[in-house]
Amino acid sequence: MSWQQLHLQCPQSAVELAEALFYEVGAVSILLEDAGDEPLFEPMPGEEPLWSEVVMTAIFDTNSDDTFAHTNFENLISDIASEVNASRFWLSSLEDKDWTREWMSHYKPIKCAGNLWIVPEWLDAPEPDAINLILDPGLAFGTGYHATTRLCLDWLSQQDLTDKLVIDYGCGSGILAVAALLLGAKEVLAVDIDPQAILATTQNAKLNQVSDRLKVFLPDEFIAHRKDNPQLADTITANILAKPLIGFAPYFAELLKPNGSIVLAGLIRSQTDEVVQAYEPHFELDPAFAYDNAEDSHWHRLSGHKK
Repeated sequence: MSWQQLHLQCPQSAVELAEALFYEVGAVSILLEDAGDEPLFEPMPGEEPLWSEVVMTAIFDTNSDDTFAHTNFENLISDIASEVNASRFWLSSLEDKDWTREWMSHYKPIKCAGNLWIVPEWLDAPEPDAINLILDPGLAFGTGYHATTRLCLDWLSQQDLTDKLVIDYGCGSGILAVAALLLGAKEVLAVDIDPQAILATTQNAKLNQVSDRLKVFLPDEFIAHRKDNPQLADTITANILAKPLIGFAPYFAELLKPNGSIVLAGLIRSQTDEVVQAYEPHFELDPAFAYDNAEDSHWHRLSGHKK
């Protein structure tokens, strides 16, 4: 069994019309992809930016009934492509699969610095005696595959976290929070604006048997918690984006002990100078660090300590 896919490339201005036309003739899903290599960075609230040239893929369920038994998909895509001034169009089939297992098959254990491994919960640990962080990525950011996450994990593995209080701001899947606990932290306070991240972090803490040392909060809940528990943190991790990191600089200074350590990620090279400028009044930061490989070299990490 297979699904019929109709693809076309069109300018950004034609995307809305093309979507409407595809849905009108029975598409069950539409995928938008960059037609070139055009980066999109940090949209403002309410913005939904698109690339100047977009490849659209409309998927049609030809398995469920006879709705499309007599449909000429070549004529259909040709007509829609003409309507939206598409520069090219083509057809393909998508084979039916067990998509849950297909998704899982792309994840492998990841070795980080030191003795730390990230192990998907459905796989065996390559080194049973290592520090193995068992992870279910769920729907939150943080699988260990992205360079920004690995940069923070490598930094954490080099710190002495024994009996330390750590704040993970923007916890996502909880990967940094759980790693800190496995590396010896006494307690971690994890914060995120996304309720799905709260759920994922809680579940991954249970998988690693560290729930008793982890507290998870939405931002307002964290503020309320600190009113009753004003203890300052020894370490802060924040793998988010440049703009919120810049805004959080004075707040993070309030949360951290003097000489407490901090690691910031989610930055490309052109953003690091502005972030450093925001943190200089409160922190001594080391030079920006990036992996020495072409695939990840544009992602940078900042770390240092509070003055």
